[in-house]
Amino acid sequence: MLSLPHMKKYALLLCFISLIMGCKNTKQTENAVIDTVMDNILTRTSVRAYTDRAVPDEMIETMLRAGMAAPSAMNRQPWEFVVVKDREVLDSLAGRLKYAKMLVQAPLAIVVCAQKTFTLNSTGETVVNNFWVDDASAATENILLAAHALGLGAVWTAASDAERAGAVREVLGIPSEIAPLCVIPIGFPGENPEPKDKWKPEKIHHDRW
Repeated sequence: MLSLPHMKKYALLLCFISLIMGCKNTKQTENAVIDTVMDNILTRTSVRAYTDRAVPDEMIETMLRAGMAAPSAMNRQPWEFVVVKDREVLDSLAGRLKYAKMLVQAPLAIVVCAQKTFTLNSTGETVVNNFWVDDASAATENILLAAHALGLGAVWTAASDAERAGAVREVLGIPSEIAPLCVIPIGFPGENPEPKDKWKPEKIHHDRW
């Protein structure tokens, strides 16, 4: 029997095939796709416990492809990703990052970074990348959603402040022109936390504050 994540993927595949083949009930098919996508977004949770099962390389590539599909300012795509599977490196990061201790269990981490500067093609001038946090954050969310769709558990642990960025930079040998944003521990879930209902209409403002 297919697991829930695989059933979601199978349902999406059937929907897309129906669209391609010109399904007569196009509206119903479109609604099914929307429901599947929204369910993946609304049921994503932060998972901090993992089994010792290794994450297949094809799943890692899927998550990285999702990350690189994110929007970025002027489409500069400043992100850089460090894929960490080495047990000693994961344990070293866990020892240096007080809010990422779950790395001692995780078989995988993806460290999301970005270029702090870029060179203008027109003049060759090097300028500050003021939106690297925005761009790397968009990539991070895509990775988290892809992980959930694949049946994996993941959690965003910050690494952008001076102390944690310094630790990550030292452990991984990240060059000075690259800024770490976060470390994402990833693995097959060892826990199943309930999704939180975060819908708060009172936080919505129309036309003006």
